[in-house]
Amino acid sequence: MSKIIASAAIRGAREIYRQAEGYLNKAISEKGETCEIMFPETAFYMPMAYALLGKEVKNLTDAKGILQYAKTLLHEDPSQRIWLPYLGETLDSGIAALLCEEIIMGLRYIYGQEPQKDCNGFFSDTILRTLGIQLVDGRMPGFAAVLGAAPDNKTAVYIVRELQRRSIMTFVGSSVNGRSIIDQLIEEKVEMGWDTYIVPYGRDTLSAIYPLNWAMRGALTFGGHKKGESLKCLKYCQDRIFAFGLVLGELDDIKYATGAGAINMGFPIIADTMIPEIRPSGICTYEHVVRELDHKKIVPKAIEVRGVKIKITDIPIPVSYSPAFEGERVRREQMYAQFGGKYSEAFEYVKMVDGKGIEDGGIKVIGPEVDDIEEGGAAPLGIVVEVAGRKMQKDFEPILERQVHSFLNEATGIFHMGQRDMCWIRISKDARRKGFKLRHFGVILHARFHEVFNAIADKVQVTIYTRREDVEGLIKEAQRSYKERDLRIAGMTDESVDLFWTCTLCQSFAPNHVCIIKPERPGLCGAYNWLDAKASNELNPTGPNQPIKKGECLDAVKGEWVGVNEAVKQKSNATLERFCGYSIIDAPETSCGCFECIIAILPEANGFMVVNREYAGSTPSGMRFSTLAGTIGGGQQTPGFMGIGRLYIVSKKFISAEGGLKRIVWMPKGLKEVLSDKLRKRSEELGEPDLISKIADETAAITSEELLPYLEKVGHPVLTMEALM
Repeated sequence: MSKIIASAAIRGAREIYRQAEGYLNKAISEKGETCEIMFPETAFYMPMAYALLGKEVKNLTDAKGILQYAKTLLHEDPSQRIWLPYLGETLDSGIAALLCEEIIMGLRYIYGQEPQKDCNGFFSDTILRTLGIQLVDGRMPGFAAVLGAAPDNKTAVYIVRELQRRSIMTFVGSSVNGRSIIDQLIEEKVEMGWDTYIVPYGRDTLSAIYPLNWAMRGALTFGGHKKGESLKCLKYCQDRIFAFGLVLGELDDIKYATGAGAINMGFPIIADTMIPEIRPSGICTYEHVVRELDHKKIVPKAIEVRGVKIKITDIPIPVSYSPAFEGERVRREQMYAQFGGKYSEAFEYVKMVDGKGIEDGGIKVIGPEVDDIEEGGAAPLGIVVEVAGRKMQKDFEPILERQVHSFLNEATGIFHMGQRDMCWIRISKDARRKGFKLRHFGVILHARFHEVFNAIADKVQVTIYTRREDVEGLIKEAQRSYKERDLRIAGMTDESVDLFWTCTLCQSFAPNHVCIIKPERPGLCGAYNWLDAKASNELNPTGPNQPIKKGECLDAVKGEWVGVNEAVKQKSNATLERFCGYSIIDAPETSCGCFECIIAILPEANGFMVVNREYAGSTPSGMRFSTLAGTIGGGQQTPGFMGIGRLYIVSKKFISAEGGLKRIVWMPKGLKEVLSDKLRKRSEELGEPDLISKIADETAAITSEELLPYLEKVGHPVLTMEALM
């Protein structure tokens, strides 16, 4: 620990002890040792002494015993320390300070000096039970004790409003040079009280014991710990009560000593002055003492340092929001504007960033808003979500990114399909009429990422791009990231693992659909591979990605396992009995609606065609992509037809039961180009290096009548393969 902080805290603790001893001796001489001492409306006597020492302080004689013990923590008897980690002596002084402060405040009640003017004073057990439970169940994510005064009234109001809007209970008090933040808020006519989550406790630092023993009573009341279980109570505060101290203005020895007491409870100190820092973790979850000189950043910094997890229960958007709306469709006649699909370029991209570079809750729209788009029109769209967190990992990016689908769909009047750079979004006329804007996408994502991924997401910032040049530039960065994610799975095979993973994320649209994600087959949306599903399960063990033990192999060629069949039956609401992972003819995997591509049988050609979502033209099947999607989607198992992720096309397990890639006789030119390197490599592995040129595209044929002569002309291998039908 910094020698400066240690020396100041020890000096402060000795000064607090001196004040307590003098005040107690005065009270004993004037009122006698049997005089009662107590805080109003509590069953815990002096809460710190009760929790840490197991003592019921009822009169001044009892108080004298507490002071005698506190004196031993000032290192006249080092063996009597409550907590002796590497910060030992200073932390013991902090405990002594809290015990002495409690006695001083109790004595003030005897003399009618508490509560102070315009202050609450001691917080009753009734308040503890009424509001303390919100700390435990997460409705109140934490509390802040603000000590001192801001440099000006405007800054004081800004800080408490930033805490207030995050539902953090804010206790305000103490002072700097005779001026308190309480006075600043009164002058600005800020309403204070329990209902507004802004509670003044007292104008001196000693009264900061009130919020601290409020927390300690939480350990006794809600943690179920008994009096005297000091380490259990302190540990409960550290793990379950997310509190921190904000010190505004210069610190004195009394503040340092009180801060040392708070650190014992796991509550870090954040100051707005150039104090020394204590950055190693130990007692607190992360750093113990840090400074943040920018008042615009001090609240986010405090939240980050304490590890407070913000939950936004009421998403401030102008339309209803509920999982009940996730399966809602926005038809063309209902649509005001759309983005992506085959109508414009669009992408969504979640990336991990350093927390220093973003503002939690920061939302920007760069380019035209909804009102600037012509009704019925399409516009480019890029949704970039930057996430920072001490426990965030690069591997979690695709898991968070795929949730954009569900999170946006839960707003009524919003339709979302697809993922990555294959997304398709519509905003209804009704939603636009009610005032829905593109920035509300950011509001939704910020709130929901905090709610669902609060274990890893400390800060979430969303930027929405609608200028074509911005989207075209940023999509390249996103695509590089998508490629890197896909490469992580290279080298793994279905045979090398014992577990596959389910994905039921799309059951809002297709209640009976289930993806089986294997090392050699990603989810049909193209966004989740085997490693992504594994990471998703680690983040959310009860979520859409669940492990499947393969069990006995029933058919190695078709890819059928007992464990997979059992899981499919359960997850498909008993509508399916069998599932073959490598066949498109026998019990193929189901299709939802988020697939990147569709495979369709062409019996006359003895093969299959593949069409991707971006291709809007005619195909040799006689159906466009949209017609095919409507035919096979919704969770159906349709032999000869199947939705897939485009990378599955170059997998060794791609419809391997029917001959694999050599069975493909037609695919759009654009899809060929996107997969060209991978297609070429896979073709060489199959001993057909010219296969890409032998696969027809729309420049060679768009009908079966045109397709067959082309296949004969180029000598496609499908002509010599076993008949499909």
